Amino acid sequence: MLNPRNWFYVVIVAIGGFAGGLIAAQFTPKDALAARHHNARVLTAEEFDLVDGSGNKRAMLHVTPRGMANLMMLDGEGNDRAEFRVARDGSSLLGFYDSKGTRRVVVGYSASGPNGIAIYDNEGRQLATLSVSRSEQASLTLYDPNTGLARAGLGVAATGEPALVLFDKQGRDRAEVHVRTNGEPGIALADANGKSIAGLPIREASAPAQQQ
Repeated sequence: MLNPRNWFYVVIVAIGGFAGGLIAAQFTPKDALAARHHNARVLTAEEFDLVDGSGNKRAMLHVTPRGMANLMMLDGEGNDRAEFRVARDGSSLLGFYDSKGTRRVVVGYSASGPNGIAIYDNEGRQLATLSVSRSEQASLTLYDPNTGLARAGLGVAATGEPALVLFDKQGRDRAEVHVRTNGEPGIALADANGKSIAGLPIREASAPAQQQ
């Protein structure tokens, strides 16, 4: 029975790595603030501060202890609202935060992993990601705002095959629609254990033989 789930699930996992790995480890406002507080003094060769007409700090450019160049921009209340970072290996990230310091939108390029955009709710929970892997698989994934698990994914494999995948509340792959590179479409349904329970491969009918 038709079972096209394998290739697309790999894409979903790769997206999780983009959103939960590189960003969580290297791109939080706390890192930049901690680096600022640990400096006993600010030297112009190491850190540049931009202030407004009242002397309030509005932006800071510096290099973190981990060697990441960081441009941090603050609002009028001194809250970190946007950051642009470049790591030693060339990975770069652009992030936007709300007034509580919760990340809301992150755009990232990874030198060793997928690249993409991640969007979060006001509690910092991931809601959607658009990602392209190193193998050139492109995917749009939507997440359950209550559990953080993937609920729907739309992607195109490196071979050019598009697919739509739907997950249940436990994040299990339950339904897929795909079109193979030869144009053959298909549908697959699975139970809670991942076993295929229905499939509908469709093949073009052969042309009728011409009568002599």
